[in-house]
Amino acid sequence: MATTHFADRLADAVERKRSQLVVGLDPLPDHLPVELRGEVHTGREEAAAACERFCRGLVDAVAPYVVAVKPQVAFFEALGADGIRALEDVCAYSRAAGLQVIADGKRGDIGSTARAYATAFLEGDPPLADALTVNPYLGRDSIEPFLAACRRHGAGIFCVVKTSNAGGAEIQDLALTDGKTVWQHVARLVQEWGEDLLGEHGLSAVGAVIGATHPRAVGEARRLLPRSILLLPGVGAQGATPADVARAFTSGPASALVNVSRDVIYAFRVSGMEWRSAAAAEASRYAREVWSVSGW
Repeated sequence: MATTHFADRLADAVERKRSQLVVGLDPLPDHLPVELRGEVHTGREEAAAACERFCRGLVDAVAPYVVAVKPQVAFFEALGADGIRALEDVCAYSRAAGLQVIADGKRGDIGSTARAYATAFLEGDPPLADALTVNPYLGRDSIEPFLAACRRHGAGIFCVVKTSNAGGAEIQDLALTDGKTVWQHVARLVQEWGEDLLGEHGLSAVGAVIGATHPRAVGEARRLLPRSILLLPGVGAQGATPADVARAFTSGPASALVNVSRDVIYAFRVSGMEWRSAAAAEASRYAREVWSVSGW
């Protein structure tokens, strides 16, 4: 019987596949393979259908090498109601393939709005996703509905703490009166929020997004968040390498996840290979490299 705790489901998959790789699903109609691009400019319905076929093909290709996919909600929302239907189908297809689904929506609001976001993404039978990225910069009351979904539905969340983009430093690196930075203070809050949501593997359902483009911050985040799963974007197209995130894994093989998006899903644009084969080859390579540097 499947475990009901997000971190335990993830840890089981990591150990079974010897992989900590997540592939981001960021479908752009203009970047699709030629065979799928034919009618994307006809309308949103056609574009959404092509993006859905693209993501399904990617799931088939990378499933042996990854433990999760991370659909970026914005790319689907850009295609209106048809895009949302495509997102729902891609999430269901990914879960049927045995993958965890991390919806990348970076939702964050207060009161009934946060409650609605939690319902939309993390509740239901089955829920749309296993986990959701959330924005904690509105404070605990904005996060509590998501924590409730973790308790009641076995969901997971990844709080945005230190982002991979250069502009994030304008806020996240500001020094507080105690000498700590804003992001370090948020990391401490995330640690507190997840203390009572530990699974059997000792990992919390409350994780953190830490940009792999900041290797020193990755190490500091690991120290501040010893029980949180770190979701590490920025490897590949944004310039970080698997070696930059090695210290993230000191809390166990499943204590960090490396997300790669463009380098995998659009690998065919560089290699000239058939698009599914190209994605599979890159996913396999990244999975091996990350597992190697993780030390497990």
